[in-house]
Amino acid sequence: MASFVSRYARAFADVIFESKLDAKAVQRQLADFAAAWHESRELREFLLDPSFPVEQKVSLLDKLNAKLKMQHETRNFIAVLIRNDRIGGLDEVLTEFRREVNRRLGIHEAKVTSARRLDEPERRELEQQIASLTGGTVEARYEEDSSLLGGAVVQVGSTVYDGSVRGRLDRLREELTSG
Repeated sequence: MASFVSRYARAFADVIFESKLDAKAVQRQLADFAAAWHESRELREFLLDPSFPVEQKVSLLDKLNAKLKMQHETRNFIAVLIRNDRIGGLDEVLTEFRREVNRRLGIHEAKVTSARRLDEPERRELEQQIASLTGGTVEARYEEDSSLLGGAVVQVGSTVYDGSVRGRLDRLREELTSG
């Protein structure tokens, strides 16, 4: 991660929370801009090209904003990235901003890897269990890995909860060989 990423993400989160804006609405606006950024090679090339004046780039942002209808603070944040030649780190900054907002809202991000696809009731129950462990709200991302044989592995931050069959077999093997 570039050294500027967390500074920009924290600073923008400060603005959002001090202004008492809806953080989720701001994230949606940023996601809309990011979608335009990813879908348009021309937009990326123009905003990244140092031969174009900054004011021309910001003018294009304003034209784009007429369609996206971002709040003033969101538009200004993107303009700051453009003015400071940091727009190339957009994805990293937005990822770090999402993490910072979630941290401030008490939302824990969890990566759940299961042996099979979990249905909605199973996901809700698992998220409730994770929430009771973390003492907060959970935002889970799901993946499948058939090598787990059964169960699931949950990662919240740097903590891993291994409830997989493979994990249990590995622990049993360690106990048997060390004893």
